[in-house]
Amino acid sequence: MRCPFCGHIEDKVVDSRESREGDSIRRRRECLSCARRFTSYERVEEVPLVILKKDGRREPFDRQKLMKGLLLACQKRPVSLARIEELVADVQARLMERPDREIRSRELGELVMDELKALDQVAYVRFASVYRDFKDLPDFVKALEGLMHKEAHKEATAGRGGPPPAATPPSSEPTKPISPALFPGEAEAPTLRTRKK
Repeated sequence: MRCPFCGHIEDKVVDSRESREGDSIRRRRECLSCARRFTSYERVEEVPLVILKKDGRREPFDRQKLMKGLLLACQKRPVSLARIEELVADVQARLMERPDREIRSRELGELVMDELKALDQVAYVRFASVYRDFKDLPDFVKALEGLMHKEAHKEATAGRGGPPPAATPPSSEPTKPISPALFPGEAEAPTLRTRKK
């Protein structure tokens, strides 16, 4: 790094310390030409994620806004807060991996819904109604039919491949007549006796 005093480009690091916030490293350097010391800071380059709205507006990705939307969708559902936070973190990590820092709101919605569909289907329909902007009842019915079709296909697939139920072998015992006493409420048939003469 170039010395701010003499312009020499060679130096040595004599001390390194992480900042209190943990977002930068402070390095104390000594110029190899004039022996004077100066400080440099090393930070991770942050390029903000930008969401492109349907109307053309751009706004920064807001983790808390996404969290709020998911909390509303999962209201009164058996989904823990920890699981929702994990879902938000997963979505944010996937967005950070993208080379393009500008994401359409529709793409973000589809990404969230893919995660939510596996988590809770009722929450998925609630969330989808906002992101897909359902206009009337047929839109809801269409979304529900899609879920039901996928569930039926999943169950049918899971049922295949198993061994067929074993056939019960026919019994070799002779068939016994049904006694009237086997039926509830009926007395056993009386036995007739004959006297010897």
